[in-house]
Amino acid sequence: MKLDFYVDENVLIPRADTEILAEEVINNCNRNKKDRYKILDLCTGSGIVGISLAKYIKNCEVVCVDISKKALEIAEKNAKNNNVDNIKFIYSNMFSNIKDKFDIIVSNPPYIKREVIEGLEKEVQNEPHIALDGGIDGLDFYKIIINQAYDYLNDTGGLFLEIGYDQREEVIILLKNSGKFDDIYSKKDLYGNDRIVVARRG
Repeated sequence: MKLDFYVDENVLIPRADTEILAEEVINNCNRNKKDRYKILDLCTGSGIVGISLAKYIKNCEVVCVDISKKALEIAEKNAKNNNVDNIKFIYSNMFSNIKDKFDIIVSNPPYIKREVIEGLEKEVQNEPHIALDGGIDGLDFYKIIINQAYDYLNDTGGLFLEIGYDQREEVIILLKNSGKFDDIYSKKDLYGNDRIVVARRG
């Protein structure tokens, strides 16, 4: 995204795969051209997604949420370093401290199966487990987001999720079974792996 980000041991190292998520939100906003977009970035970590959106979407306000106060400090630092001020940061366990409704909810949540973490490359194992651990089936956070996002989205608001390469079908099933979302589709990353799932509030 042509932006510089500071990271340390409290956040994940940004990866190119996540650009697919940010770009899809940006392209969606450019196509629909609302006067103003209100965007919620859940599990923001170092802030790479929320800050990129705030930088490249005209007339938007971005709210970034994380349960890690140290991660939020890094995200705030990254916002300042990239001259982004149309953004704010909230300490919250998912939606618990969120009161507003949004046009877009975006998230790159922890999605690795708990038992898999110990087998990952050493570089990844050194990253914070709270940002990796998606529970036994890797779907814990998707279940929370899909169950609650409807109440925090404006009419026809969009939900944009990064997923693991093998989670497309499971996440789409969760969305369909909720009965709350329409226009569900997925996109692959540059390596041909399924990387994001997008849905519209029904």
